[in-house]
Amino acid sequence: MDPKDVLITFPELLLWFPLISGLIAFSLKHGNSAKNWALVSSFITLGIAVTSLFFMDNAKYFNLNNVSYFWMPSIGSSFALKYDGMARLLCLLNAVAFPLVFLATYKQQYKNSNAFYCLMLLAQTGMTGVFCAMDALVFYFFWELALIPVYFLSSIWGGEKRIQATFKFFVYTFAGSLLLLIGIIYVYLHTAEQSFSLNAFMQANIPAKEGKLVFFLFFVAFAIKMPIFPFHTWQPDAYEHSPTGVTMILSGVMVKMGIYAVIRWLIPVFPAATGIFANVIIWLSVIGMIYASLLAWRQDDLKRLVAYSSIAHIGLMCAAIFVRNESGLDGVMVQMFNHGVNVIALWIVIELIERNFGTRKISELGGLANAAPTLTVFLVITAFANIALPLTNAFIGEFLMFNGLFAYGKAVTAFGLISIILAAVYTLGMVQKVFYGEMSAVVSKTTPVLGRGAVAALAIIVVIIFVAGVYPKPMLDLTQDSVDLFFNKLKGL
Repeated sequence: MDPKDVLITFPELLLWFPLISGLIAFSLKHGNSAKNWALVSSFITLGIAVTSLFFMDNAKYFNLNNVSYFWMPSIGSSFALKYDGMARLLCLLNAVAFPLVFLATYKQQYKNSNAFYCLMLLAQTGMTGVFCAMDALVFYFFWELALIPVYFLSSIWGGEKRIQATFKFFVYTFAGSLLLLIGIIYVYLHTAEQSFSLNAFMQANIPAKEGKLVFFLFFVAFAIKMPIFPFHTWQPDAYEHSPTGVTMILSGVMVKMGIYAVIRWLIPVFPAATGIFANVIIWLSVIGMIYASLLAWRQDDLKRLVAYSSIAHIGLMCAAIFVRNESGLDGVMVQMFNHGVNVIALWIVIELIERNFGTRKISELGGLANAAPTLTVFLVITAFANIALPLTNAFIGEFLMFNGLFAYGKAVTAFGLISIILAAVYTLGMVQKVFYGEMSAVVSKTTPVLGRGAVAALAIIVVIIFVAGVYPKPMLDLTQDSVDLFFNKLKGL
């Protein structure tokens, strides 16, 4: 097949197929039809993402990996998508996450399941658009498209305090989106040709004083989405009270929207302001790592422990981006994927514990190793990955990020390394209290049933943990073009 003759590109396939699949799921209102279709369609999307890995040569397959249509030419906006290494990696994470979630939660029954799975697939569509967009208006459109389904998923199918948690999530994200829209319009008005394209934004003539303020508008919007300290307070409540499948997507994939946006949009568009504020952001991120780790250490609820742990991991990624050296950015690239699959595994284990024993309280659990040895093996492996043990997938990412931090400053690195110690303390402490020791009354009364779907999902993640941990080179090679382009653009600005 000649790439020039293609009728549809990989970015378009990864957008339109989940969107159409979601609409089909909504029309299936009998029994488990919507659930089964969502699972099958998610595997097809994964197949598309994996197939795209064989067409990475942009010089040879340019027409398979790039899209640019007239959308709103009167205001300088085009439907522009680019499927480079970073977009490919994050779209792969997006494609891997949904079948894992659908497998792990297959036994879960949802009221109006057709609407639930429709909204889940719509969220997948929105995130794919964010990861590929090269036009600010298209980027903003998909940014909102990804958030809206999550709001309804959490408010309709969430836990007992879902309304309060979802309202806080809505306020934070709406405020961030409003700031982002104001920033986009301001930069657009200062482009030479009144264009929303990323290249036009990078060449916009923005006065230095105003540039600092607009940088702040963009940064706050992205910081809320990651989230990092002190913009994080919506996250633990949202993770605790959302349906576990939604929480998996929120923490595994959606937070990467903020990290991606900083790399793709914030720093290249505002290099001067980045240089001014980088030191403050790095220290803020590292302080947040320590703060979140200490809070995780004190949690009795498994969901909140993992929520605060995730804030610490994201803080390290944010700090490593702003040091602006190749080692740090390489680490962030691979860690976005690795953190995504690892945290999904932790949520699956928590879902299985809550489903079988009716509680997430660490103080009410104990001795699960005797009651559920298979689950224990999965949890221990995932826990080791969470603390970046060598030969697990998280090790190479954390090593590269701390190497980048060390090149930036020894003091900030030493302070950040405290979070590694704390992560080992609260993670291994949780494993010891929940799975070992004396069997609690709650555990002794129950014979756990894991389910084939959940076991399959965890087994897949364990394979990823070890393969990516032992041989991370393909992932580093995949994103090298994006890393090189990032630094080339900074030199040219």
